[in-house]
Amino acid sequence: MSIKAGFVSIIGKPNVGKSTLMNTLIGERLSIITNKPQTTRKRILGILTANDYQIIFLDTPGILNPEYLLQERMLEYVFQSVKDSDVILVIIDVDSDPNGSKTFSDERVKAVLKENNTKKILLLNKIDLSNQPDIEKLINQYSEKSNFEKVIPISAKEGFNLENVIDAIVELLPEHSKYFPEDQITDENERFFVTEIIREKVFERYREEIPYSTEVLIAEFKERENAKDYISAEIVVEKETQKPIILGAKGESIKKLGQSAREEIEKFLQREVYLELRVKVREKWRSNPNMLKNFGYNTENE
Repeated sequence: MSIKAGFVSIIGKPNVGKSTLMNTLIGERLSIITNKPQTTRKRILGILTANDYQIIFLDTPGILNPEYLLQERMLEYVFQSVKDSDVILVIIDVDSDPNGSKTFSDERVKAVLKENNTKKILLLNKIDLSNQPDIEKLINQYSEKSNFEKVIPISAKEGFNLENVIDAIVELLPEHSKYFPEDQITDENERFFVTEIIREKVFERYREEIPYSTEVLIAEFKERENAKDYISAEIVVEKETQKPIILGAKGESIKKLGQSAREEIEKFLQREVYLELRVKVREKWRSNPNMLKNFGYNTENE
C-alpha cells in the first residue's frame, strides 16, 4: 500500500473560518476561535493521520495589510507556510465575500498565491448562509480559472463536505512516508496551548483595541503529584491605561477571565490546575523586534 504525506497550508483573509476548518478536520480544538478577526497570530500545525495518508495542516494568520511589526510577522508566517506546502487551501467566506472579489483583489493575497506553483484548492466556506444559485455560479466562475485544481463548497462549522476536501488533498499529495508518529496531532507543547486559551478568553471578554494589544506569557508551569498543577501567566498590555481595564473594578474582570480560562485549560489538559494571572505593561511591544522575539514571533530570517 502506497502512503501519501505532505504539508497543507490553510490561507485566507481574517475571520473566514481557517481555524474552524482545521479544528473540525483534526477533531481537536487546536486553534483558538473567536468572532473577532486576527485571532490566529502564529502558524499552528495540526496532523491528520489515516492508514494510507498523513496530512499536516498549517493554520495561518489572516492575510491583511500590516499596520505594525507584529502584523508584518503574521504575514511572514503565511508566506513561510505557503513556501513549505505541497497543497494550499484558499478559503473564501461566501457570506461576507459572496463573489470572492474582496479576497482576490487584495494585493497581499495575490502576492501569496503568486509565490510558487504549489497546487491550490479553493474552498467556499459558510455555504449554509448562502443560497444555492449563488454558490453554483461561484463554483462555475472559479472552476474555469486554471489556478485551482478544485473548487469545493463547504461549511467548516457544520462539517459539511469535508470528506471531499480530504479526498481532493490526498489526490494531490506526493507519495511519502509519514512525517510524524500516528498518534501525534500537533508539534506544540502544553504551554503553548495554555497561552492560546488565555488569549482566546481575552478576545472574548474585552472589546476594541484591548485584545489586539495583549500577549500572554507563561511564567511558571509546575506539574504536581498530590496537588493541582500550578500555572502562573502574565497578560502583557501596551499601555498603563489598559491595565485597569483588564483588572476591572476590584479585580472582578481578571477574576472572571481566570475562571473561564481555567475551566477551558482543565478541559484541554484533562486535569485540575491552579491558575494565577498577572498584568504587565510592555510599552509598544507589538512594534519592538526584541520583545516580539521573546514572545516567540520568530521568522526564518532571524
